[in-house]
Amino acid sequence: MITTLLLTFGVLFLAELGDKSQLMALTFALRYRWWIVLAGITVASFAVNLIAVGVGHFLGAALPTEVIALFAAATLIGVGLWTLRETLPGRTAADDTEADAPQPKSRSAFLMVLSAFLLAELGDRTMFATMALATKHGWFAVWIGASAGMVAAGGLAILVGVTVGKHIPERLIAVCSGLLFLYFGAMTVLDAFAPDLGTLLIAVLSAAAPALAGAVLLLLRRRAARRPEIVAQANPEPLPDIAVRERTV
Repeated sequence: MITTLLLTFGVLFLAELGDKSQLMALTFALRYRWWIVLAGITVASFAVNLIAVGVGHFLGAALPTEVIALFAAATLIGVGLWTLRETLPGRTAADDTEADAPQPKSRSAFLMVLSAFLLAELGDRTMFATMALATKHGWFAVWIGASAGMVAAGGLAILVGVTVGKHIPERLIAVCSGLLFLYFGAMTVLDAFAPDLGTLLIAVLSAAAPALAGAVLLLLRRRAARRPEIVAQANPEPLPDIAVRERTV
């Protein structure tokens, strides 16, 4: 059992290195508390690997990967657009305070991470690798080893995200995170519906979505820079001494 567990751990850990799931973990870690992201990844990993070892080949044959890919892509694109929304010019201080409030993020981040990872891993190549290992080895050891390998790879990405996030401005993190989520959403769709394109071409074509969103965001920011009322909202000037005295009276 120990041998199977270590073998499965090594296979899944190496398979996840540099994979889309690990990049998603890094991106989520830039936006949410690390322990929330790690908890979501852990629950999703154990759930998807339990499905893989429990149902095995029959689930793999009947799994509607295209439908799951659409749900996963919709989730990732929605997160990306919502994140970019927080960086739009002209947002007031009240909007920023509401968007940065920790309580709503804490309540929704776990479910967001859980659903995104669960949908991304269903039908992924790592899931089929787990199925193959479960046909030759004990299902329990494969389940624990595969889940631990995925969590370890995600934890490594979270560590990188937390370390890098300390040295990057919050607005820049939001922009980069939003664009990355759009990239992952486009990649998920192409992986499911056009796998014959190859990994390299899919990676290149997926960059069109964040490139277009980045161009739109840059255009909006340039237009906002020409409007004095938005500049005043973004950089409010202190009241003159006379105005302060009148308010006091």
